[in-house]
Amino acid sequence: MILLELLLGFLEIGVFSFGGAYSAIPLIREVVLSYGWIDDDKLSYMIAVSESTPGPIMVNMATYIGSEKAGVLGAAVATLAVILPAFLIVLILTLLLKNLIKKGAVQSILGGLKSCVAGVILATGAFMLLKCFIGSVTATEFDIYAVIIAAVLAVIYFGSKKIIKNGISPIILIIISGVAGVLVYGWK
Repeated sequence: MILLELLLGFLEIGVFSFGGAYSAIPLIREVVLSYGWIDDDKLSYMIAVSESTPGPIMVNMATYIGSEKAGVLGAAVATLAVILPAFLIVLILTLLLKNLIKKGAVQSILGGLKSCVAGVILATGAFMLLKCFIGSVTATEFDIYAVIIAAVLAVIYFGSKKIIKNGISPIILIIISGVAGVLVYGWK
């Protein structure tokens, strides 16, 4: 039964997530919470871990949740379910729409979708910031340590752009944030 749930849940995510992993986070959240696979707090941690590890967020999360719920077979089912729709859609679109992509109407549709995806990513980012700084959207106590770490990382990122042409590597930022988290929250 759990394998069927993993298949259906991650197929839903794979079919309806448009615009990449960040825009899919609300859908992932909805599906994962509706099946009760993990709670909201663990999901927030999983998003952070999935972002920090190599590979796409959706694939990492599907693999982790599938493994947690049904072992290696569950990981395989969830991972295949989340990537199969995108693979098939891209394959079909490449074959059928090879020349259509240059048409003005198709470009207009894609332009509208870009705005929608940007809005979803912005809303997800705002939600995650609130969750990180406050702990929950309804709480009133700020986590000053999270705010300080975020501010320091922002200064490092934007400051490095003035010194280094392309700025600091995201990998270095991830390492710095991980070390800062261990130092700050390890003492808490």
